[in-house]
Amino acid sequence: MKIFKQVTANNIGLTPYPFKKELAMEAYLIENEEILILDKDNFTEVAVLDEEIALKKGRRNRDGRIDILTSYGAEYLSIIELKLNQIDESTLNQLESYLDQKEQILEIGNYWEADVKPKWIGVMVGTSISADLQERLNKGYKYKDIIPIAGIVLNRYRSTDNNIFVVSDTYFSYKYSEKDYSKFLYKNKVFNKARLVNEIVREYVDLNPTTTFSKLKEIFPKQIQGSFGVFDKLSRAEEIYNNWGHKRHYIKSTETIHLADGEIIATCNQWNPHNTSDFIDNAKKLGYNIEIK
Repeated sequence: MKIFKQVTANNIGLTPYPFKKELAMEAYLIENEEILILDKDNFTEVAVLDEEIALKKGRRNRDGRIDILTSYGAEYLSIIELKLNQIDESTLNQLESYLDQKEQILEIGNYWEADVKPKWIGVMVGTSISADLQERLNKGYKYKDIIPIAGIVLNRYRSTDNNIFVVSDTYFSYKYSEKDYSKFLYKNKVFNKARLVNEIVREYVDLNPTTTFSKLKEIFPKQIQGSFGVFDKLSRAEEIYNNWGHKRHYIKSTETIHLADGEIIATCNQWNPHNTSDFIDNAKKLGYNIEIK
């Protein structure tokens, strides 16, 4: 079962236009990191952190190199393993050998900012997938029963007018629990962690139209989230994105919130179970009825 699918092609004639080199596929994913979104719940806020990371004994009996390292929100780090052809059991074995060196990765670079240690996930990307691997991933396979594994089939096409289209299919099954703090029900709508925060802050401002930036800081104190705060001025959020190359806030015009003093704010998208629980406790004190789904 393909539980999540993205199609960027319209209903027009297309011919295969495969990536000629693995580095070309890598470059495409770095520029289009949204392709690496795995579902609509917890694995949506994806950011590429680094590529071509050398690891000692990364291939168990010899040195190796990670293709891409990403984060998923403020909870997960992910190793992305790329193949120009089919992903199969041998690809899985290679990915798992890199996951065995996850502590070495944290020592190499400053990839993790949260106070709590990251959880990990592995992702394989290729142009097709073996039947055996597809079956394992669709059953919710976890390496050592801890680290979830996903597969993405990525194919590129070219139209007769030389426009490029990409079709991706994601094979991933993750069983969420209340401990994950990943899916929430509010007013009969389901939200993930970061989207719930955006919705509650937006609704509070809508119901209290005279709210200023300083007042909102009192209502949703920075310490609830931690280093970035529940929200920040849009100008500051854009500065963080421009300096680091990673979005830590929702900065699209449809996502930002206007306050009475003329400030425009962007809510943070970096949430883990711990600070999400703190946010929900604060929201409930304000009268918001939020259920863990």
